[in-house]
Amino acid sequence: MRVALFVTCVNDAVFPSTGVATVRLLERLGVTVDFPAAQSCCGQPQFNTGYRAETAPLVRRTVRAFEGYDHVVTPSGSCAAMVRHHYPSFGTDAGALAPRVYELTEFLVDVLGVTDVGAYFPHRVTYHPSCHGLRLLGLGERPRRLLEAVKGLELVELPGAEECCGFGGTFAVKNPDVSAAMGADKITNALSTGAEVLCGADNSCLLHVGGMLRRQEAPLRALHLAEILASTEEEPWA
Repeated sequence: MRVALFVTCVNDAVFPSTGVATVRLLERLGVTVDFPAAQSCCGQPQFNTGYRAETAPLVRRTVRAFEGYDHVVTPSGSCAAMVRHHYPSFGTDAGALAPRVYELTEFLVDVLGVTDVGAYFPHRVTYHPSCHGLRLLGLGERPRRLLEAVKGLELVELPGAEECCGFGGTFAVKNPDVSAAMGADKITNALSTGAEVLCGADNSCLLHVGGMLRRQEAPLRALHLAEILASTEEEPWA
């Protein structure tokens, strides 16, 4: 199977290791991964802030970049949700791309039909389900099933898991005090688990919560799910 990697601008600019991990994981599972160099921002920040006219050129660029691929895989629930739920309002071509875009855990479980990807990660982990993945994509138990199959991993429940971390894209810019308070609640709950790693499937959330953890010098690190799944006994990721 050949797929296109939609790495997203946040991963490309701030978390390139997540893109590398996604490629390593997919190739280990026998998938050939292409990286269309013409891809750019999907337009989600502009769209969410009400700038529809400024979003349209980014939508057209994204559609052109992924022409010809039956499966487009992204390690970002928020960007996948943008394409799936909002691109159809930008015309027929954009709407045609929507059903071909898969968030990583959807692709692994629903398309490849795997939950045990051969990963090894001997750490205590708690999982935060981001809002887009939870509410718009309906990822459900897919990320947890993948984590539960990782050898050596101890998965512990996160209190208040379904509560927003407070990032919300431009929400964090427009409402910084509320955003920080929500992030603090998420951190308090995560620390109460005694986990070593706070895992998520959206680096936008992990950027927010991880930054707060580092400033507090907390004994907990934020890590994308793809990086856990990419780790093996022979080639440990982190």
